[in-house]
Amino acid sequence: MTIKQAMVLAAGLGTRMRPITDTMPKPLVKIGGKPMIDYALDSLAEAGVERAVVNVHYLADQMLEHLSSYKKLEILISDERDQLMNSGGGVAKGLKLLDPGEVFVTNADLFWIGERPGTPSNLTRLAGFFDAGIMDMAMLCVKIEDTTGHNGKNDFNMTRDGQLGRYHSDGPDPVVYAGAIVMDTSFLNDAPTEPFNFNVYFDKAIARSRLYGMVLQGHWLTVGTPEAVGEAEETIRRFRTFA
Repeated sequence: MTIKQAMVLAAGLGTRMRPITDTMPKPLVKIGGKPMIDYALDSLAEAGVERAVVNVHYLADQMLEHLSSYKKLEILISDERDQLMNSGGGVAKGLKLLDPGEVFVTNADLFWIGERPGTPSNLTRLAGFFDAGIMDMAMLCVKIEDTTGHNGKNDFNMTRDGQLGRYHSDGPDPVVYAGAIVMDTSFLNDAPTEPFNFNVYFDKAIARSRLYGMVLQGHWLTVGTPEAVGEAEETIRRFRTFA
């Protein structure tokens, strides 16, 4: 089934990217000639999403101007200029602007390249993988050797059937969270209205044995510091050369 709605987290302060983010919100920093948020939006549009909520806070006017010119899908704004809601609070607030049902949740500053042409995209595969009967969330994951700019730490262990638990060194396959999830909006029906970290709901799903993951195709990038921009762009050039 095609998932037609999404939430994109884009309200962070980007403090580690200073001085670049002194005058520009992190999601608009260009990597390989393209604002980071457009990698996320393009992936969602390719997967069939028609409407996406994007939350804004820091230098919001720049975000609003950019998003108003993006035409591949309808964009709704979750305005956090009065109060930054943290990752979980941002999702809970933004989902109220969407219809109940299945939804992608993605980050504006984490993206991937190198998907194989002619095959279903990572998000299309993730949507097909999600099974509400046994899962609270289906999470896109990546092997640490397929990352650029990451801190070198694993987030979860993945069993053969895709079930996830918090990482420990003697667990099954270690993976990194790649910044995209499929879930049903009802999973956050009990969410608080104040700011909170989305990890609360990862742990809730783990406790219920209902957090599952799927490994992405391609290579995953995160750009957390000004120095990481060049490394990310070199990785993109390398992949484009061999595409």
